Amino acid sequence: MYAAITGWGKCLPPATLTNDDLATFLDTSDEWITSRTGMKERRISHVTVSELAHIACEHALAAAGKTAADVELIVFGSTTFDELCPNAASNVQRLLGADKAACMDVNTACTSGMYSLSTATAMIKSGVVKNALVIGAEVISPIMEWQNRDVAVLFGDGAAALFLEASEQAEGVLTEALGCFGESRDILAVQGWGMKYANKARTLGDAQWNFLGQEIFKKAVAGMAQGCEQVLEKLSLTSDDIDLVVPHQANLRIIDSLAKKLSIDKSKVFVNIEKYGNMSAATALVAFVESIEQGLVTENSKVLLPAFGGGLTWSAHVVSFLNKPVAKSQSDASLPESSKSGLALVQDIIQAKQ
Repeated sequence: MYAAITGWGKCLPPATLTNDDLATFLDTSDEWITSRTGMKERRISHVTVSELAHIACEHALAAAGKTAADVELIVFGSTTFDELCPNAASNVQRLLGADKAACMDVNTACTSGMYSLSTATAMIKSGVVKNALVIGAEVISPIMEWQNRDVAVLFGDGAAALFLEASEQAEGVLTEALGCFGESRDILAVQGWGMKYANKARTLGDAQWNFLGQEIFKKAVAGMAQGCEQVLEKLSLTSDDIDLVVPHQANLRIIDSLAKKLSIDKSKVFVNIEKYGNMSAATALVAFVESIEQGLVTENSKVLLPAFGGGLTWSAHVVSFLNKPVAKSQSDASLPESSKSGLALVQDIIQAKQ
């Protein structure tokens, strides 16, 4: 049994925060950020992560030709859930009206969307459910340390979702590799975010980020390369057999280094980091959805999806479609309007913290 990907959708908040916007309150510039990261802008959300996830799911269901009543499982990958209890997936269930769906949250930082894909695929393969919605979504802006240039320029908000259905044909996730460099977990950490800090002076949102960029860079390339090598070996493939690589978009230099390490031509590598920055759990799935929307995923093509995140978790998936993915329908679901710019939303966050 396999878990075919029959639906896909995304939700990007309309408010954009450009590099020039960041330069109005940070000692930085468009040239400084672009040359070091490849990022030009990112999105800032005016709604919660569950609301972003809900809209992404509506589009994924429409693409699959399904309704909320069909959904049997919702797996929500994120690190910025609205609440820890009850879980955020149950809120998406309520917003969708997917009353029959079981609900669970997954938190592995930036790989959360990909670990959720593995979780849902395993549930379908084992016969627990016949279909599932997989979500990768994040609203990081409220807990961002906006005065810290090392991290404030990197992250943005967004969401994406996939709809999976049981299939007897070899499609969907053909194989995957998951792992973690637990001994290095402290080099990417957010202090003040979690029960460890309960009843302490620091309030939620007043977070301090540990971010050792050079060490993260090395581990990111090593973890994703290790995962890619494992999945290729499992399928007896080489990098030449891969039609498209859609990596986690954390830094353009990391993406380039990974492609070089795997001897993959850069023309095969999908990049959208300039538009969204790093959306953590949403990043890889948004990039995957956009590669489908742009017609880059074709019949029988094999897509390699490497990712890494805090923990330091890493993953790699090989995904295939038997036929060129074509949406069966479209949804007009959208977010409520907001009159504020990305810079104005960030200024509101900064002021609230002060």
